[in-house]
Formats: sequence, C-alpha cells, structure tokens
Amino acid sequence: MHKTGITRFVSDLHLSAERPDLTARFAAFLADTAASKITALFILGDLFDAWIGDDDLAQPFNAEVCSLLRKLSDQGTRLFFIAGNRDFLIGDTFAQAAGLQRLTEVEKVGAGEAAILIMHGDTLCTDDTDYQAFRQQVRNPAWQGNFLARPLAERRAEATALRQKSRAATKEKSQTIMDVNAEAVRQALIASGCRRLIHGHTHRPGCEQILLADGVAERWVLSDWDSHRGDALEVSTEGSIRRIDQSGE
Repeated sequence: MHKTGITRFVSDLHLSAERPDLTARFAAFLADTAASKITALFILGDLFDAWIGDDDLAQPFNAEVCSLLRKLSDQGTRLFFIAGNRDFLIGDTFAQAAGLQRLTEVEKVGAGEAAILIMHGDTLCTDDTDYQAFRQQVRNPAWQGNFLARPLAERRAEATALRQKSRAATKEKSQTIMDVNAEAVRQALIASGCRRLIHGHTHRPGCEQILLADGVAERWVLSDWDSHRGDALEVSTEGSIRRIDQSGE
C-alpha cells in the first residue's frame, strides 16, 4: 500500500529515439510535475516502445530518458513503475539509475475508501487468448534469461520483429477482443476491495461506472501518447481525480 499526497499517473508513452516530439512532451510534463510539487508519479507501463535490457542503458536515448526521470526524483517527487507489455525487462539497474521504485503488476495507492487499484491493464484483456499466451511466455524467468543472454544487436532485431508481428496481429483482431473483459475488471476490484481502478494498455481513455454487489466502482483508463493525444490523471489529497491533457495542442 502506498500513501501519497497529490499523485499523478501516466501510461503508454511508447518513447523511442524515432519520436523526439514525444520525448519533448514528456520532459515538459516532468518539469510541470516538479513545479506543481507533485508528491508521487506512477508510470503504469510502456514508458518505452521497447526495452531490451538494462545493459542497453548507455544507449544515448535511453540515457536521456533515465536522466529526465532522475532529475524529477532528485527534486523530491517519488517515482513508481509498473511494467507494461513493451518494457517488462526494465530491471533494478535502470530503476536505481532513474531514481524510481519498481512495483508488482497489481498495486494499491492510498488507504481505506480512497484506495485506488493500479495496473498496466493487459491482464484484464482476457478475451485476447493469443496475447495472454504470449504474455505468459515472455514473463517466464527462463525465457527472459535466455533473451537477455543474447547480444544487444540480436535482441534489438528481435524486438523490432515482435513489434511488427504485434501490429499485424492487431489489425486482424476485433476491438472487443483487445479491450478489457468486464468480468475480469469486476473480479479485480472485488479482490482488491477498491472502488476505483486506474490502468492503461488499451489506448481507450475514459471513465466508466461499474456496478458491484455492494456499490458502484469507477474504472479510469489512461490514453496512450501519440501525435495528437496524450494525458495524465491527477489525484488530489482529497481523492478527486482530474484528467490532464498532454497532447501538446
């Protein structure tokens, strides 16, 4: 359980050297986070478009993003990270360099009735059985150990191939299959005892009410960051949630 003051949440930035515009927007967001005296920032996965291992931290772009995060941490904002489906190989070396704390895939923020359940969101997409099988494979420690033992250039090529395969598969799947499963959402909320959920992954920003046996819960979904959109959620000390436009428009 993490108790915080004013808290911000972002997800699915998909930062890469090929998109300096996104990196610039993220840098501006981090600067505003510091200026606004935000107590904690939670990054709910897919900070990077791909992360092939902490031994690639010296790569100039990766080092730049790490430096931006470290600066915010050094200014007093606590940083937390939940792995996404693109950057699940982020490890302790990156975390220590960036000044952030890695979390498990499901966490709570706050306490009591104000507690918020947070996650990347991909585990809720249970109808996408092909993806869930792939997720189980790549989250296996043995698979990760074998992958990280390969040369960086080989890993980089593999990551590119996997992204291309993923894009092709996405085009063939229905929008319903790739969205969260309503029952999975309900069960996650019931198991946690929370009445609010924040996640990313689906790239479908919004807020919906969910009827539970003992009341109504809320599901808040973060946007991905792309050419014409991007957002963050901010939770006040009183527990109210507001969406912050980071589209740069």
